[in-house]
Amino acid sequence: MKTQFEQMMDGLNDVEAFLAGKQEGFRAHVPQEVDVKAIRNRLGMTQARFSDTFGFSLDAIQHWEGGRRTPEAPARKLLTVIGIPPPCSPHLIPLRLLPLSGLLNPPLSTSGRLR
Repeated sequence: MKTQFEQMMDGLNDVEAFLAGKQEGFRAHVPQEVDVKAIRNRLGMTQARFSDTFGFSLDAIQHWEGGRRTPEAPARKLLTVIGIPPPCSPHLIPLRLLPLSGLLNPPLSTSGRLR
């Protein structure tokens, strides 16, 4: 498994190749494993608050932390972003203060359209 530094360098090399016209598009890195409990503890949140804040079901968090299930790729990517320490990601601080459940499950009107 590559270190975080090696992953960052791979990403920077991809950006450089893209900007130089040597590569089309990009590929997002999705980690194979995410330590949900460590991320949640670093934020000082209970499982319930983490669930409410980021839009994951409490059941899913309990299963992930208990090792009974593994988050799917989109959830692992979001958890990775959530786990970035704030000094390295000041632009994410407002995101961390808002519940994401409305973004992940937007409210629909009776016609099925977004409200």
